[in-house]
Amino acid sequence: MENRRAIDYGTAMNHPQPLTMPIPGHIDPVPVPRDLKPRVDGRIDLLGLSRDDLRMALETAQLEPRQAKLRAKQLWHWIYNRGATDFAVMTDIAKDMRVWLEQRFAVSRPSVVEAQVSTDGTRKWLLRSDANDGQGSQDYEMVFIPDADRGTLCVSSQVGCTLNCRFCYTGTMRLVRNLTPGEIVGQVMLARDALGEWPSQPEGRMLTNIVMMGMGEPLYNFDNVRDALKLVMDGDGLALSKRRITLSTSGVVPMMARAGEEIGVNLAVSLHAVTKAVRDEIVPLNRKYGLEELLQACADYPGANNARRITFEYVMLKDKNDSDDDARELVRLIKKYKLPAKVNLIPFNPWPGSDYQCSDRDRIARFSDIVFKGGISAPVRTPRGRDIMAACGQLKSASEKKSRAELDRLAAEKQAALG
Repeated sequence: MENRRAIDYGTAMNHPQPLTMPIPGHIDPVPVPRDLKPRVDGRIDLLGLSRDDLRMALETAQLEPRQAKLRAKQLWHWIYNRGATDFAVMTDIAKDMRVWLEQRFAVSRPSVVEAQVSTDGTRKWLLRSDANDGQGSQDYEMVFIPDADRGTLCVSSQVGCTLNCRFCYTGTMRLVRNLTPGEIVGQVMLARDALGEWPSQPEGRMLTNIVMMGMGEPLYNFDNVRDALKLVMDGDGLALSKRRITLSTSGVVPMMARAGEEIGVNLAVSLHAVTKAVRDEIVPLNRKYGLEELLQACADYPGANNARRITFEYVMLKDKNDSDDDARELVRLIKKYKLPAKVNLIPFNPWPGSDYQCSDRDRIARFSDIVFKGGISAPVRTPRGRDIMAACGQLKSASEKKSRAELDRLAAEKQAALG
């Protein structure tokens, strides 16, 4: 480097006194990047930062702007294309600069508390973040589902869940907090680590699809989910096409149009019932945003067409939502709103303390047949990972058993908070 001079950065970065590092050029104060909270060790985590925030983080650490722009481009490649977590392996960056980076920054992964593999090959990870904000458990889960022609990662957006869908195990958890962009994209990075899929490449991947269907309601953590998925879709990094990403919502109507405009991925809607009374019971968000309002938002969803159909998820609950009349009403509603849609019928996956039972196999087949004859695709989803509680609706990081009274009280509290 030319025109080197030593700078003391210890105070500026609010962590133990580091070694000095020669940096070229004049140093001017720069704005603090968006919400960069140091880790417990005082370093800033670069995972989850946008390109601009990555560059700003370097400038805030007193790197000259032109240097910051160059280093940000190099770091982006190493983090998202090569999967690097150690600055020492970034061989196109000078050794003294790598030392400087290591003192101030980190590239994290979620900590794995437990990893399980189902008899059908499904993998589930119980994860724990570096966050320590006194709000209780910081655990969340992700699931990888391998198939012959694809591999799907089910990603969580919250620790716990805002909502209280009564057939869903995650809904029995209190919302602890939203996951950050780094914690959301970190799940994808960790899965790629486990599958050995670095450097990033568009062909031959095992992890081909992402579904935002893990713990939490993605649209109640909109900004962080959007920012994380932009990182996943970036062509110079993870480079996963938006056509291979699906965001699932229980029906947060005001955010659906924004999701289509600002994220642009496939939409899935947790429908699960076709009458107000039943949906009010099993998806209580329906009391705030009703069926008609939800289906109109689906009709208005940007980018939905016959090539990119909206998926309606419909969990099959015995004697609750599985009658012939329910199937015919489902067809009627989809046609009324002229929706380019398909329906995924999901056999209910039991969990401790649930009041519901799965519909009989013949009843599910009959329901599917009626919807198919109505001109709408209605495949029955094969449950995956049931033996490790990794199937749809079973994710829950804490295994404590709540009484029915406790579950009812928590559901009432959540409903009151939703308004």
